[in-house]
Amino acid sequence: MAEKKKAVSVLLNGLINENPTFRLLLGMCPSLAVTTMAKNGLGMGAAATFVLVGSNLVISLIRKIVPDKVRIPAYITVIAGFTTMVQLLLAAFFPELNKQLGIYIPLIVVNCIIFARAEMFAQKNGPLLSVLDGIGMGAGFTLAITIIGSVREILGAGTWMGIPVTVDLFEPAIMFILPPGGFLAMGFLVALFNKLTSRKKKDKNECKTGCGMGCPGCSQAANGGEA
Repeated sequence: MAEKKKAVSVLLNGLINENPTFRLLLGMCPSLAVTTMAKNGLGMGAAATFVLVGSNLVISLIRKIVPDKVRIPAYITVIAGFTTMVQLLLAAFFPELNKQLGIYIPLIVVNCIIFARAEMFAQKNGPLLSVLDGIGMGAGFTLAITIIGSVREILGAGTWMGIPVTVDLFEPAIMFILPPGGFLAMGFLVALFNKLTSRKKKDKNECKTGCGMGCPGCSQAANGGEA
């Protein structure tokens, strides 16, 4: 039961507590550069998730046989191998997306999210947890940059996934699909994410410290989550 709980915790960790984009602020280059459209964010996130899962798995399997002196070059080689695979797959099956993402696909090799998870997690844990960590972190990254891309595309172009959605509602502001709009959207979304998650954490802490069971959060917790 404890192992199952740990596996679920590892899987969900990247979505909220350690979201690589909104919480840890890692991988800012692709988060700002390719998110002019929602589908670009989705494609970049899927590519990074593929590399994350594959490299985490391989690194967790070879961690005990790779000498410490060559650990970093070995890990970079593994990451580069999976990055090359995903680049070739995109070029073969999604050429338009591959063109849109451009140089940021090969730059996955030096994406700090990928290497950070290799060093901090895959190097210290077994294959199953490492794969779950890769899926969770990849899902968190994909979700974050797809949201950023959606906001920028809707406000800047009036479309979502290329489909017009703001006809007769408002005039799109082209600034949002330009670099200044990327920083602006990122700043507001990071602030909103941290505001929502910190409030949730505060409510949970209040229930733990005890408040006479008078607050709505504690009453809800006492009733098994029912309002």
